[in-house]
Amino acid sequence: MNNGRRNLNRIPSALTQGEVVATFGEYLDAVHYVERLLASDFPPNAIAIVGNNLKSVERVRGRLSTARVALGGASTGLTVGLIFGLITTPAVSATDALAVTALALVQPMIIGAGLGMLLNVVRFSMARNKRGFISASLVMAKEYEVQVPGNLVAQAKRIAAETSGMGNE
Repeated sequence: MNNGRRNLNRIPSALTQGEVVATFGEYLDAVHYVERLLASDFPPNAIAIVGNNLKSVERVRGRLSTARVALGGASTGLTVGLIFGLITTPAVSATDALAVTALALVQPMIIGAGLGMLLNVVRFSMARNKRGFISASLVMAKEYEVQVPGNLVAQAKRIAAETSGMGNE
């Protein structure tokens, strides 16, 4: 029985506890090292990849204008209108099936596009922190350490040596 309580033993600790067995300049190199450990039946829950000297990088993707916001809202509304139209289209006999079906799909799409455009423009104009650009942000590290518990360091180094070592050990 759960009783609404969490099993705190299943939650990993926020701080890593272990010794560094390898250091890498690139994240993918650390991932390849971990993959080699796992291929040799190393316990996966004993491995941690820790990034040091973190920095946040924000890449500007393009300008953000009211027209671009309106276009995004229109495309979202068009999709919602199409889905709504498909769900609510009545079953019609063969004579006017094409005309009724087209009309039943086109109307919700046009209404959805208009509402989506309107709502997106209103939301954008009311935003307090308006920015004139679209960006994507990510966190990068200068170096990545692979850490394992102290009692498994020898095993990890042995596996790395057998599978041709990478990184500083």
